[in-house]
Amino acid sequence: MSHFTPYPALFGGALIGLSAALLLYLNQRTAGISGIAAGLLRFTKNDYGWRVCFIAGLILAPLLYRFAGGASEVELGTSHAQLLFAGLLVGYGTRMSGGCTSGHAVCGLARGALRSLVATVIFMLTAAVTVYMVRHLL
Repeated sequence: MSHFTPYPALFGGALIGLSAALLLYLNQRTAGISGIAAGLLRFTKNDYGWRVCFIAGLILAPLLYRFAGGASEVELGTSHAQLLFAGLLVGYGTRMSGGCTSGHAVCGLARGALRSLVATVIFMLTAAVTVYMVRHLL
């Protein structure tokens, strides 16, 4: 973990928690990214603007952080087509499972939801197995 940056990671985690708490307190909505993004695909009056703002914030915040000099170059070593395909698979999987890590791990666990605990454990185990396979078997 040569690129581990604990203070920016801690600050980013605190901001994620704060934004999830504010969205729940001010808008009575859970900050599940897959659910928010999926809601953009079906237009519902009075339920669209906050979703656009939330997703725009997700896209703009890293750009602003990088513009302020807070990020270094990231080399992914994969093509844009592979990233797009992987993103579509993740989105499809999260919609099938009723939520993503942000919805279950950040918001669901904070509310004490058992299904979020089960989902988060499965997410983490799957991630560990995937990393092991990619680093040691492929």
